[in-house]
Amino acid sequence: MTIAVVKEPLRVFGGCPLEGRQLSSELIEAHRRTLSIIDLNLAEFGERFPAEACVNGYYPLTENVEWTTSFWTGQLWLAWELSGKDSYRQAALQQVRSFGVRIAGRQDTDTHDLGFLYTLSCVSGWRLTGNAKARGFALLAAQALLERFHARAGIIQAWGDLTDPQQAGRMIIDCNMNLPLLYWASEQTGDCRFADAARRHASQAARYLVRPDASTWHTYYMDVVSGEPRYGNTQQGYADDSCWSRGQAWGIYGLLLSYNYTGDRQFLELSRRLENYFLNRLPADSVCHWDLALLGTDALRDS
Repeated sequence: MTIAVVKEPLRVFGGCPLEGRQLSSELIEAHRRTLSIIDLNLAEFGERFPAEACVNGYYPLTENVEWTTSFWTGQLWLAWELSGKDSYRQAALQQVRSFGVRIAGRQDTDTHDLGFLYTLSCVSGWRLTGNAKARGFALLAAQALLERFHARAGIIQAWGDLTDPQQAGRMIIDCNMNLPLLYWASEQTGDCRFADAARRHASQAARYLVRPDASTWHTYYMDVVSGEPRYGNTQQGYADDSCWSRGQAWGIYGLLLSYNYTGDRQFLELSRRLENYFLNRLPADSVCHWDLALLGTDALRDS
């Protein structure tokens, strides 16, 4: 998996690490500010969710659609875990019910992002509260995600109806972040099909989405009939042969998640190689450009 991928030496970074007492003080202040912002958002959002993209610097409110709604629910679970304040728990459980309605009706579920959506909302709710309905909703979502697995190609299709010729066999680097839902489902049910699909997808992503220089394609097409690789391109990066920075970060984190569940150190080593590629292309202030190929330009940053 990693033999053909370059391991760049990590460049030397300037500056000094924070002293322990200063770091502790800054973390306490960040904790306070974060909860304060969540309180303000909770009062404004009510039962709705921030949309997946901002308009003029503001995230419009939306129903439980698209792929980012669970990030807000996940923030509420984290806030409750950090503070013990029951209003966070109640709001998160109310949103869990919304995710139950969504998966029961298969509303906007033709996506691999079922992993994001149900791990952060319902799996978290189950782990933190033991809520059986949250567990059930997450297992329904895991089944829907498993249905997107193309066995011959060994990948989970990212977007669209499985019969859509424009999307058939398309995997994207982001999907590595969605696999924990499948690993968890196998742990809960004893059905190895979920984890087997997750591990096969991670292996195919490592083989085809990672380039020899440790950069990544955003998307890659597989032939779902023969299982053969077709070609890579980008959907959100600067160019087909560039490296979308958020996608590289998905790869770093997602491969670590598969290592955590499988113990396969090849995933860990490959994540490190992607990490070095990413860090070596940061500007002086360490905030990456939206595509790593744009280092040295005045292109927008992506934090």
